[in-house]
Amino acid sequence: MPEDVQYSHPSDIPGLTLSTARFAEFRFEPHYHLDCHIALVASGVQRQSFRGESLLLTRGAIQLMPQGEVHDGIAGANESYTLQTFRLSPALLDGFGEEITGKHYFPSQAAVVLQDSRLADELLKVHVTLQRGTTDRMLNETYVLELLESLFARLKQPTPLTITGNLSSEQLHVVRDFVEAHISDKIVLEDLSLLIGLDRFRFLKLFKRTVGMTPHAWLLRLRLEKAIALINASRNMSITEVAHAVGFFDQSHFTRTFRQAYGVTPARF
Repeated sequence: MPEDVQYSHPSDIPGLTLSTARFAEFRFEPHYHLDCHIALVASGVQRQSFRGESLLLTRGAIQLMPQGEVHDGIAGANESYTLQTFRLSPALLDGFGEEITGKHYFPSQAAVVLQDSRLADELLKVHVTLQRGTTDRMLNETYVLELLESLFARLKQPTPLTITGNLSSEQLHVVRDFVEAHISDKIVLEDLSLLIGLDRFRFLKLFKRTVGMTPHAWLLRLRLEKAIALINASRNMSITEVAHAVGFFDQSHFTRTFRQAYGVTPARF
């Protein structure tokens, strides 16, 4: 099986780099990074030397490697392995970290390997989705916020903020009115959170608890329901026109999302 490395840089999440690599013969010589790495082995085994110890990283392990830590890496058991990595710049980590933990700086974190198969599988799914690419900034921000919250909760250093309470009906009305007025526009988490004076993380948590869906899932469903209303009201509108009218800028994405929600394409509804 040939070796392969792919990098991607989500344009709407500055400071985030994703990589998927399949290695067999390649060896990482001792090195360090200027950003934080979250590394997951999707298949196979990576053998790593770190601070005089030998580590075997397998599926189910999550390695957090802060900037400046020297380590190496090579395939274990004489077979190939697949490594998926989130690279987080200090600026990104500080910004999102402050929202999640309430701290005005991000405490230094020692390198650590977490054995948590469930969380590792969730992070692998997020990685695949982000690397596949989407122009939906709200979805990408939600993924990154929930990813980091999960890690901070697992590490307990620093501990995520405890968010209590619910959004009021007045706050929900403000959000709904804004979305109704801007349904054809690109909407991001900050657009909604600032309407009621909250940061993105607190808004995400309160909205999900109050409504039962993330803001992104709720907005996506509203766009689809609006699309159905347009299709029923005017059979003269093209599918492309309907998609654009409710905020989908990619017709194939609109058709795929519509079919996932209703079991048929918009053209057959």
